[in-house]
Amino acid sequence: MARAFDPARLVQARQLAKATKAKLQESVGVTATAIGQYERGEVRPRADTVAQLAMALAVPVGFFAYGRPRVPLEIAQASFRRLRATSVLQQQQAVAYAEQVWELSAYLEEHVEFPELDLPPWAWADETELPASIDPVSAARSLREHWGLGMKPIRHLVAEIERHGILVVLFSLREEGDDQKRHIDAFSTIATPRPMIVLTPDKADDVMRHRFSAAHELGHIVLHRWHQTRDAHMEREADAFAAEFLTPRDEIGRELPRRFNLSRLQEIGLRWGVSVKSLVFRSKELELISEATARRAYLTLTALTRDGIIRSESIARYAGEVPDLLKNAVALLESVGITVAEIARALQWSPAHVRKIAGIDDPKPRLSLVPPLPSNDE
Repeated sequence: MARAFDPARLVQARQLAKATKAKLQESVGVTATAIGQYERGEVRPRADTVAQLAMALAVPVGFFAYGRPRVPLEIAQASFRRLRATSVLQQQQAVAYAEQVWELSAYLEEHVEFPELDLPPWAWADETELPASIDPVSAARSLREHWGLGMKPIRHLVAEIERHGILVVLFSLREEGDDQKRHIDAFSTIATPRPMIVLTPDKADDVMRHRFSAAHELGHIVLHRWHQTRDAHMEREADAFAAEFLTPRDEIGRELPRRFNLSRLQEIGLRWGVSVKSLVFRSKELELISEATARRAYLTLTALTRDGIIRSESIARYAGEVPDLLKNAVALLESVGITVAEIARALQWSPAHVRKIAGIDDPKPRLSLVPPLPSNDE
């Protein structure tokens, strides 16, 4: 094992564990300098040191072996929401998880046919070739048209994204004692062969926030493919894309009240699958209400949320908002005799880790967020 040691796997395992070299040295009994040398490939660890590294990082010894496909990702290749609120260790951990999402998907795609990536032609263009008419609003409208969504509410947003070939995963990176304000919210990357969106419930287990985050990251994928880093302008563009993709302005503008009406906004929010707060922002953006009215509405919503009168709904309860592409592929392999344990051996993970990355957990009640619209003959 020591002769077949892959330095990049030690980096990945350490980042998954959110451990510094200094912290790891305490468990392994070698210096942080030595760990750095192992990671750079300057020195090979002894066999007993490899075993200690595996134990400290909770991976099989075989995890460190060469030979398995891997797509290395850098923090700069991932679009993090609210990047300044999270630590480098958190970002490294999230990116390492994204690497492993791709590894699992690559293994599964050897056996299972995934949906083809389906984006409009302009989404593949270089920045210099992007049509001048493509701004965030027109991009959202174009993607709705390309996916045949029309102008109706999107009932199952995450399922729709997966159906068109984009990997979406949902898992928690939260650890006990973490500051909730500094949790990873969502991020995406186009540096993998399939674009990928990673969502977590760590900031808030709120299906409305979750849907907006998914649409926001979809905006980055279609608008910012050629950019390695994200800035405030791009974040605003992704927000504008998400707002238009979820609530097309011409349609939502006809429904929104011209004053703050909580019950009416709640009804509209449930139909379109967005929060009341986002509808207030949309109303102000479309100049249906004044800035002062919007400020008063935000204060009211904050107070009602604090007092528990307005409560968020858990992501897990809603069909089509919990990713299941990887989970369904694993289930399909199990149906032909390839078990989770066999997948884990191929990847040199634990079976529990395969289940976490694939989003396999105990079955829970599932609801539809956006009710079906009545047919024309009803």
